[in-house]
Amino acid sequence: MFTTKVDEFVAHNGPKITYSKTALGTEFFIRSHDLLFEQGINDIDINVASWDEVPCFFQAGETSSIPFDIFAASFYLISRYEEYLPHVKDMHERFPVEESIAYKNGFLEKPVIDIWALKFLEQLKNKFPNYEYSNREFKLISTIDVDTAFAYKHKGIVRTVGGFFNDFVHFRFLNIWNRLLTLLNFKKDHFNTFQELLKIKTEYSVTTLFFFLIGDYTTFDKNISSANSKFKSLIKSVADYAKIGLQPSYFSFKNVDKLKKEKLRLENIINTPIRFSRQHFLRLSIPETYQHLIDIDIEEDYTMGYANAVGFRASTCTPFYFYDLDFEIQTPLKIFSFAIMDISLKENMQLTNEESFVKIQKLKQEVKNVNGTFISLFHNQTLSENSNWKGWTTIYKNMVID
Repeated sequence: MFTTKVDEFVAHNGPKITYSKTALGTEFFIRSHDLLFEQGINDIDINVASWDEVPCFFQAGETSSIPFDIFAASFYLISRYEEYLPHVKDMHERFPVEESIAYKNGFLEKPVIDIWALKFLEQLKNKFPNYEYSNREFKLISTIDVDTAFAYKHKGIVRTVGGFFNDFVHFRFLNIWNRLLTLLNFKKDHFNTFQELLKIKTEYSVTTLFFFLIGDYTTFDKNISSANSKFKSLIKSVADYAKIGLQPSYFSFKNVDKLKKEKLRLENIINTPIRFSRQHFLRLSIPETYQHLIDIDIEEDYTMGYANAVGFRASTCTPFYFYDLDFEIQTPLKIFSFAIMDISLKENMQLTNEESFVKIQKLKQEVKNVNGTFISLFHNQTLSENSNWKGWTTIYKNMVID
């Protein structure tokens, strides 16, 4: 029961928690910060301290049962409050990891909200020993982005000839040879790893979601044409064994008409409503992108993460509903935050295979420690075992089965 009436609170005989500026008695007391009582968005001074070696902020003073306002701090991080404030965007108009409080204060790779929640629970159990609670279980979700379904095949004459010419002028003669063998069906297209991914999914009972990019061809969107029968057949065959989501194209993140068009295009291919998505290039503008996804009846989004770093963008490994600060409402859009992306590890962070796997295991263990949901982002070409991704099939298998 929640109440703002002092007489009701005093009369209650069960466990009691006060969330206010002052305690009313000997109850469990959390001294409140002003954040949750304010209207609008304001620039807030944040000083990060420590709660038993766990970073925290919005300090509450000695009278509080815990040393900070856990509710306001959690809300600040999970609502992405800082992304509403003025900031310098990166070249793709994204919120840069370097601007985040988690990165600046060294807790990006820890799901601090979940850690706080468990510590809070322990404090409540000490105060109220008869308090009953339920445990949750660790979950793993493997998500696969299909930016480019095939490396060489089904791209049309113009793109195929252009590919040969580009390889030739850059002296990539091995590419020319592999391209020729693939087009003549003497060799499997090395981006076509879907059977292997589905085999791993089935063999190890891995929850696996595929996100297909089917936007029109642009500088940043280079998948096969959605009108191509082979591409349609691939999408349908994957949909027979796994759930399919939309990967909205590069220029869709502020364009609701493009979103609608691409969603309908994918729904017409698989004859099933599309319920979840992830923005291509992780182009996310809060709150506009989420507002547009809600407008087209997307129920879940998996964009929450960074391209240039691994960790927890919203400081949690628990799916949560997007709270729109512009309208001060909780929305029906559920946000699933991923912890690691293959390209982040290999290309953007320049880690070796061994270093990448150590980082994956470290983050996975952080999630296990709080019985959260570990979400990975891989691409179909990551399992190609070509020169760029040699050894990554083993990394992927060990990640999902260990």
